[in-house]
Amino acid sequence: MKKFAATFTFALLTIFTVNAYATSSAVAAVGNSTLAPMLNKVMPAVVNISVRGQLPTMTLPYSKIPKELRPDTKSQAVPPNADIQITPRFEGVGSGVIIDAKHGYILTNAHVVKNAKLIIVTLKDGRRLQGKTIGADEKSDVAVVQIKAKHLQAISFGDSDNVQVGNFVAAIGNPFGLSQTVTSGIVSGLGRSHLGIEGYENFIQTDAPINPGNSGGALVNMHGQLVGINTAIITPSKLGGSVGIGFAIPSNMAKSVMDQIIKYGKVEHSVMGIIVQNITPALSDALQLSSTKGALISEVSPGMPAAKAGLKSKDIIISLNGKPAHNAFQISTNVGLLRPGSKVTLKVSRNGKVKTIHVVTISPKQGKKVAQNIAKPLLTGLSLRNYNQLEDNKDIIGIEIYGVDEFSLAYSAGLRPGDVILSAANKSVAKINDLKEAAKQHPDSLLIKVKRGEGGTIFMVLER
Repeated sequence: MKKFAATFTFALLTIFTVNAYATSSAVAAVGNSTLAPMLNKVMPAVVNISVRGQLPTMTLPYSKIPKELRPDTKSQAVPPNADIQITPRFEGVGSGVIIDAKHGYILTNAHVVKNAKLIIVTLKDGRRLQGKTIGADEKSDVAVVQIKAKHLQAISFGDSDNVQVGNFVAAIGNPFGLSQTVTSGIVSGLGRSHLGIEGYENFIQTDAPINPGNSGGALVNMHGQLVGINTAIITPSKLGGSVGIGFAIPSNMAKSVMDQIIKYGKVEHSVMGIIVQNITPALSDALQLSSTKGALISEVSPGMPAAKAGLKSKDIIISLNGKPAHNAFQISTNVGLLRPGSKVTLKVSRNGKVKTIHVVTISPKQGKKVAQNIAKPLLTGLSLRNYNQLEDNKDIIGIEIYGVDEFSLAYSAGLRPGDVILSAANKSVAKINDLKEAAKQHPDSLLIKVKRGEGGTIFMVLER
């Protein structure tokens, strides 16, 4: 996406000096009806979240510290380049949505409560309550805050998978610290990803104005159901005002993370061991596919759950846990937000036939251990070509090495560019496939005969 001079901005208002801004909202009407009855029911579930906190201590040259953050040095002269330790304090304003009235759980963004030492939640009826963070996941930018209060009103979840471009939506939050502000618009796009805003991205895009302070607020459909958590905007303005491009975390994704936080206090992510990509029209034609729907598996990592379950390169994932697969990012995001040990049911298309494959996920840390324990082939890191030359009236037939990875087993064994492998496992090798077959039959230790320059031949052993 070409951003021009635009920047991505979280819709959180961080306060260093007091400023006031006016904001307006367009009132969308469907036919001759009004949104008022629906909003009257859901607005009590949307809260204002004020935070105070401090950032991690940092060391900076005195001259580069903003004046308002410089420590008091009147009693002594401080050289401009002297290193000074500072711990910046901040205040911020965001929004949240009550999703469990009985337990006082509030859904918001992780960046709203990050580094917060004090959280104050203000309800629509004016009550101010101290909140505590139950847990937060920065990769998905979802957090759960809890308050203790009676007579709370929660919002019901909508199915964000049913949201369509063109649906009317309303954004409710506290832009620029103004309480209980509603803006309206439509869903402008779905599945927005690769924006570099968060680790897991599958955003709903809307033109309902979202401004700083709206972070963590509600994006609701015309039935008053929560379909998204407002998170970020694209804006060319230094003030971070809306230009009609806002992003919300889909409610299904937020609920999945929320459930983990409430149950376990933290979020653990999952991997299957595959790399997936979108199917472009050109790729669909080249692979002779019937459509561009689904996600193409381009690589399956050896030893990982996907490989053990039987997934293969060029398989096309058409559904995950019973829901249609629309793109690659949807697959990686949905799997990533599952807890390790979760069972994933995939329907894949392979050579025109649909197969159902079950995979049990593992944690990224476990995945790294598996990758480290997978023994790499002895020939890994070698660039090879067939060799057939007449030298001193003799035909020299073998495999020439024209490149060696410095971190490979072959390099450690002493192989270098220009070497010619004449035999492997006591058998002559005339083609690269001969060498590969010998390495396959002797995966742990392979005796090779090598011709090196004019120095004659030597024996080497490739071993782990």
